[in-house]
Amino acid sequence: ERLSITRKPHRNRGLNTSISRETKMMKAFLFLSLFAAASAFAPAKIGSSRVVSQLAAEKSPAIPFLPYPPNLKGYVGDVGFDPLRVSDYIPMDYLRESELKHGRIAMAAFAGWIAVDAGVRVFPVPEGWSELTPVTAHDALVKTGTMGQLLLFFSLAEMLAYISLSQMLQGSGREAGAFGFDPLNLMGKLSEDKKKEMKLKELTNGRAAMLAFAGIVTQAVLYGKSFPYF
Repeated sequence: ERLSITRKPHRNRGLNTSISRETKMMKAFLFLSLFAAASAFAPAKIGSSRVVSQLAAEKSPAIPFLPYPPNLKGYVGDVGFDPLRVSDYIPMDYLRESELKHGRIAMAAFAGWIAVDAGVRVFPVPEGWSELTPVTAHDALVKTGTMGQLLLFFSLAEMLAYISLSQMLQGSGREAGAFGFDPLNLMGKLSEDKKKEMKLKELTNGRAAMLAFAGIVTQAVLYGKSFPYF
């Protein structure tokens, strides 16, 4: 009985020791698990600063609270202005060619409208045409069939232009808006920086002409005003 009494405490002591070891190991494991989980959600100062700086650098210069449209990068006249993100869905070469075409037409139309309003005529003209104004000329030319001829010629020009546009979008290497029309070789004499400057001037004037032509047509039609339209 004494032996059994003395052995039982020894067994209990060993059992308690193993239990205490297992408890300590479990506590250590739980502590390490919690530390790892906490470190996973802890903010990384270097990484977050880089992300913030990248986001700040990618803001649109024209609209600082919107992200920068990446497809505009590298194009002349880019100020990051594409709030509807049209460039994400339509190829930029197509958009740039369309913008240049409309800008060139608007510049010619603006100058032509003002010239006719100022009394400039190319003689000889058919009878009664010399009295026409830019506003009244449309209906008169529709009656004579002249506008129908213009529509035919412009339609043929658009079909030919579409062929070159399609080839450009398939990788022909042609720059948007460039058709090789430079009979005086003005662009060939310029440096690359000057070429970019001239392209920017054409683009800027084209944009201004589109707004200006819309303005003078509105003034002339709605209010019956001629040059200077106020």
